[in-house]
Formats: sequence, structure tokens, C-alpha cells
Amino acid sequence: MRESDPDPIQLIWTQAPPPPRQRALGREEIVAAAIALADEAGLDAMTMKAIAVRLGDYSPMALYRYVHNKDGLVDLMLDAATAEIPLPARPSGDWRSDLYGLAMDSRRMTHRHPWYAQLVHTRPPAGPHMMRRLEFMLTVLTGEGATVAAAMTYAVLVDRHILGSGLQEAEEARLDRRYGLDDGAKLVAAIGTLHGLAVADGGVPHLADWLARPTGFTPDEQFALGLDFLLDGIAGRLAGPPEE
Repeated sequence: MRESDPDPIQLIWTQAPPPPRQRALGREEIVAAAIALADEAGLDAMTMKAIAVRLGDYSPMALYRYVHNKDGLVDLMLDAATAEIPLPARPSGDWRSDLYGLAMDSRRMTHRHPWYAQLVHTRPPAGPHMMRRLEFMLTVLTGEGATVAAAMTYAVLVDRHILGSGLQEAEEARLDRRYGLDDGAKLVAAIGTLHGLAVADGGVPHLADWLARPTGFTPDEQFALGLDFLLDGIAGRLAGPPEE
């Protein structure tokens, strides 16, 4: 892209800096209010009007002066949430421990902010904290002999596990709230209905058997198991011949 070409996607990071603070209002306060609102009530409730009301005596237009538009606000929210993930100054020398710890810390962040997994792929990962997190993963992997291209693939796979799990769990939680399945008795009744359907179908005996006695790993245990599978696969690749 030539320097004179317009950006194909406008990013808050390439826009003019925000104006000076107006009373107690600044970019940080707007982002913090938006995150708190999304945490408490979900993305549908996170309107510029609702954020302005939360901040006090401001109009939505006053907020736009600091974030440019809704996409700019999303850019800032994603980067602020990413900044909560502890990032070592340098790799420890144990690549697996580094990636495992980063993945677990990232998962904890998505639990605090369920909207993150919904929004992260709607905007390019151009925020400074998002880029530094990815750079750490690439540094860890290239330090073990991976090419930058291979390291990027491995990092993306780990992030897909983190974000895919986060998105699935967030949507399942919404489903539970919608139908009251966070009530144990209602959940048991719903599973009983599914078991009845499976038995009546006659062609899904293993599913019917599980629904009769639904046991297994917790979501946290499933996540850790899947992460171990991924890291085992990466370890095998790192031990093999160099990849292009």
C-alpha cells in the first residue's frame, strides 16, 4: 500500500490523538465505563448513550470526540482488556510453560470479560498490548527454532483454542440464563427431555447412555486437556525438520 493510500480499515491507532480532557472526561474513563457496562449487561446494552449516562452529564457526541466512532471504542476496549494479561519481560527458556501460562491468563481475562471473544475478531489486532502479546508468543516459538511463519501458525492455533472456548462458554452461559438452566432442577429436567428424545430416536445409543448419566470433565478441565493436546502437537513439530 502506498503511503498516500487511505487506510482500508480505519483504526483508532492511526487517528488523531484525543482532545484535552474535559472536566473528568477522557479516553480512559470512556473505555473503563464501556468495559464495565459490557461486563455487567452485555454488548447489546453497551450503547454510546448508556455509556454517556454512566459517566454523568455528557452527551454521546461528547464521547465521540475521544473515540472517533464505535469501532474506535471497540479497538480501545480490546486493547485495554488484553493489557490485563500478565506478560513476562522475556521468555523463561521453557517454551511450553510460557505458552501454557499465557493461555491460562488469557482464559481468565475472557472469563472476566465474556464480550472479548465476541469482539476480538471483528477488528484487526492492531492495539499495542495485543501486538506485544503476540510478539511474546512469536519470540517464545522462534527461540525454539520455529520460523516466523510457523510460529505465527502455532500462536494462532493456541489463540483459537482460547477464544473459541471463551466464546462457546459465554454463549452457553447466555443460553442457561435465557432458559433458567442455571437452576439445578431445571437443568436436570432439560437433560431428561434430551435423554427421552435420544431414546426415542433409537439411533444414538452412546448419546442416550451419556444423557442417562451425564458426567465428564469440567469446562476448565476440558480447556486444559485441549491446550495440552495443542502443545503436544507443537512440541512434535518443533522436534521435527524445520518448516517453511
